[in-house]
Amino acid sequence: MGKYYDIRQDFWRNEFEKALPYDEYLASGEEKHRNKWQEMAKKMDLANPQREVLAGLRRKMNVLFYSGIWCGDCVRQGPMLKAIAEANPVLKIRYVEREEGSALSDELRINGAAKVPVAVFLSEDFFELGRFGDRLLTVYRRMARTQFGPACDTGFVPPPADEMAAEMQEWIDIFERMQIILHLSPMLRERYGD
Repeated sequence: MGKYYDIRQDFWRNEFEKALPYDEYLASGEEKHRNKWQEMAKKMDLANPQREVLAGLRRKMNVLFYSGIWCGDCVRQGPMLKAIAEANPVLKIRYVEREEGSALSDELRINGAAKVPVAVFLSEDFFELGRFGDRLLTVYRRMARTQFGPACDTGFVPPPADEMAAEMQEWIDIFERMQIILHLSPMLRERYGD
């Protein structure tokens, strides 16, 4: 085994290769759910500073988005990740539907529960960089202000524009963080001579 390795590399590569590009993922779902994603995608707009950050990303990065096409949080976050990936071709995102009992279902539990969405960030070599799952801080703050107990957003009514913009910025910050990890990687710096 070399100096750099991830014992889960083959697992992540296989899961990523089985996952679907955005349009194929949507086509696999029921029309009523697909329509929500398509309507939400029309609301995704990156601000110029966000586009600049994304355009500056240089390292290839694979992102596995574990989702539920029926999930209200996924209805927002799935199209957000699509918009982010479209801003720079070094970003490859694949979507996989949550299945109870699958290897991913057990691997990606949050606080003991099979939750969606969860994004797994992977290097070009399929080394895990990090995971981010469930709801963004913006959403949890809104929930804390408005309710007690468990709830699941239906995705019928999008949040206000300022909250959508805050969620998009949170995702861009997460992508930037993962890219900085890649940029500082001694293995990749040696590989690319930078």
